[in-house]
Amino acid sequence: MRLPCSHIFCKKCILHWLARQNTCPCCRKEVKRKKMVYVNKLRRTIGHLEVKCKNAEAGCLVTCPLAHRKGHQDSCPFELMACPNEGCSAQVLRGALAEHQQHCQQGGQQHCPLGCGATLGMAELAHYNCYLKLREAWSERQERSQTMLQGLLRRVRRVHRSSRLIRRQLAQLSHLLEDDAMPEADAPQDDSLGTEVWGAQGQGTLEIEG
Repeated sequence: MRLPCSHIFCKKCILHWLARQNTCPCCRKEVKRKKMVYVNKLRRTIGHLEVKCKNAEAGCLVTCPLAHRKGHQDSCPFELMACPNEGCSAQVLRGALAEHQQHCQQGGQQHCPLGCGATLGMAELAHYNCYLKLREAWSERQERSQTMLQGLLRRVRRVHRSSRLIRRQLAQLSHLLEDDAMPEADAPQDDSLGTEVWGAQGQGTLEIEG
């Protein structure tokens, strides 16, 4: 792409530069993106340049025009590819991918066709029955629930027995307290002190009146 100052740069490079500062890398003049233009003739010239495959270090000896390099990469046997088997994270060359898939430990794994979500190998898939697995899991859960329920019932019975014992002890304690209070309530009152006081008060009254 040509800038308004006539300097020419790769589009990807200049856009990366302009994201940081809005000036030309060469002359530092301000750049207005609307005035940037494609240099199509130069792009075609560069596209005809012979270049090596980007996988040359891995062993690829192919050279091709720059404009065709992307198409070559899509079929290059030295391109690193991810194993398509679910659960395998290996990266192998495209030329060795078929052999890797034959020996891959995750190879041939599929999801259960009945929809339970299990991932199974071909050997497991032949005799796997998720309905039976579900029944077994349900039975185990039922047994755990019954065990928990029986434990809770035993605890409730213990609490009930403890509460009855506490009520009996409280009733006995109440009877003991009532028995201790009865003698004080039924004891005869000693009126001698009251008589002496009344007599003393009566004599004093008579003396005043006389």
